[in-house]
Amino acid sequence: MKRITWKIEKRKLADLKPHPKNPRQFTEKGLKDLENSINSIGFMQPININQDGVILSGHARTLKLKEMGETEVDVYVPDRMLTPKQEEEVLVRANANTAGKWDWDLLANNFELEEINEWGLEVPDMEIDEEELEAKEDEKHKKLTDRFIIPPFSVLDTKQGAWQQRKNYWLSLGIKSELGRDAECLPTGFNEKNYGVKPMTGTSIFDPVLCELAYQWFNVPNGNILDPFAGGSVRGIVAAKLGYQYVGNDLSQKQIDANRINAKEVLQDAEIYPTWTCGDSLKIDTIAKDYKADLVFSCPPYADLKIYSDAKEDISNMPYNEFLKIYREIIRKSCDTLKQDRFAVFVVGDARDKKGFYQNFVSDTIKAFIDCGVLLYNEIILVNAVGTLAIRAGRQFSVGRKVGKQHQNVLVFYKGNPKNIKANYPELDLSYIEEQEAENN
Repeated sequence: MKRITWKIEKRKLADLKPHPKNPRQFTEKGLKDLENSINSIGFMQPININQDGVILSGHARTLKLKEMGETEVDVYVPDRMLTPKQEEEVLVRANANTAGKWDWDLLANNFELEEINEWGLEVPDMEIDEEELEAKEDEKHKKLTDRFIIPPFSVLDTKQGAWQQRKNYWLSLGIKSELGRDAECLPTGFNEKNYGVKPMTGTSIFDPVLCELAYQWFNVPNGNILDPFAGGSVRGIVAAKLGYQYVGNDLSQKQIDANRINAKEVLQDAEIYPTWTCGDSLKIDTIAKDYKADLVFSCPPYADLKIYSDAKEDISNMPYNEFLKIYREIIRKSCDTLKQDRFAVFVVGDARDKKGFYQNFVSDTIKAFIDCGVLLYNEIILVNAVGTLAIRAGRQFSVGRKVGKQHQNVLVFYKGNPKNIKANYPELDLSYIEEQEAENN
């Protein structure tokens, strides 16, 4: 095969085009050194281009010459069209000693390792400082937490330090979401042998950090929140502290009374107070009549995973088919209050039936929203602390091969056109966090 020869030509800098696979990244120091060299001893090394004017080596030189006001430059041009592999070889060989650093991701995605080694670049050495990489990852994480409280990933780990630190702040205010909540009861006539699996009992407390994230990420500034399954005080108190109007409904008057007392303790003379109503959420359209929500946010009963009362209106003590029918209607009526181009967030978890099989509650929740025209937009896994699961999981697995469930599903739905999100949801202003923490200290 005839050897390729290169000839020198004059070309206009404006006509030279960067190569899309250029594996070299510019550094400020490298560009400055290059400028000093050009000013000191002139431009000695021509730029290599292909016959179409695409740069194969000399991207930094081209950039710097343009900045220095030059209009023409000497270039090396091959006497024939190069194959893609030949161009790749030039991109590696000719750029080995130029200003800048290697883009290892680009190299990995566009070049073969064996060929790169043959061309003289020792990839295994890579000049990577592991400590520097860890520092960069820490910096990325820090910047995300600065912008979003917790990085907006599809897995939220409540065990991490940043989460626990923020949770401690909220709890230090005196939030007592467990007040007003007796240990959940068993259904009337319950028989564990016939039922197949014993419903969980004991009070559960909603995580205030998850509440804060939902409000800040998926609500508009000063937006209205509707919570059709209010439960304890935490969601209302967090809403008020962050400047949101909140309407939450619960079936238990005892719970509502406890919530109001706790809100008074925490919020004292605040300008914004949460509103709690007592009633059947099946009548949420009447209870929240004329209320227009910017966010529907709730944590419903997970079917009969926890039985909250024997009240006939309490869907947690109903057979699943009856539960689902009423649950879907509550969702429909709640979505009717939701403004256009707004989010709805439900925190749910699947529950087992009498035989021990999951009832597909998560999917049923998704379908209920979709049937209302409010579509699934994000799905987030909330990883919880192990707690007593470490004790229960061993027995559950030994008896029935049931793995211990350590997560919940945070389902984020959207009503409207996602193209309007950017206009309605501005960058987060988290300056309040420093003010809160300063007050707390």
